[in-house]
Amino acid sequence: MEQHQTKADYEVLLDRLHNKLGTTAKKEVSRLELPVPQIIWVGQRTIFRNFIDFPKALRREPEKLLLYLNKELASAGYINGDRVIFLGRKVRSSFGALIDRYVKDYVICPVCGSHDTRTEKNKKLGFLLCEACGAKSSIKGNYA
Repeated sequence: MEQHQTKADYEVLLDRLHNKLGTTAKKEVSRLELPVPQIIWVGQRTIFRNFIDFPKALRREPEKLLLYLNKELASAGYINGDRVIFLGRKVRSSFGALIDRYVKDYVICPVCGSHDTRTEKNKKLGFLLCEACGAKSSIKGNYA
């Protein structure tokens, strides 16, 4: 009989706890949504048509993202309006993969996983400052 009483008490306490937790507002997790890279080829040039959308979504300077893409693609590219023109024919899928890697290395906070970050440079060292948790992490290279 005592075991049944204890189980009933447990159920009551569990309901009380559930009711208290249910009244608190749940924090919304925002996701970083990036567009799909629009790549076309004209002769021996590759044109990244919607390039400017990516630095805007990531809150980074277009020149830094272009510098990263130039290095990783081993190609010269230049900004022409809202697009970037690369010399040579580049594989379409490589742009998405490179931008994903850039986001992982230079945008997402390694401590909390938030994309609400900014970069700062002290002397020759680059740092990623998270606006969500306040963490300060070092970053490699000067692409952020």
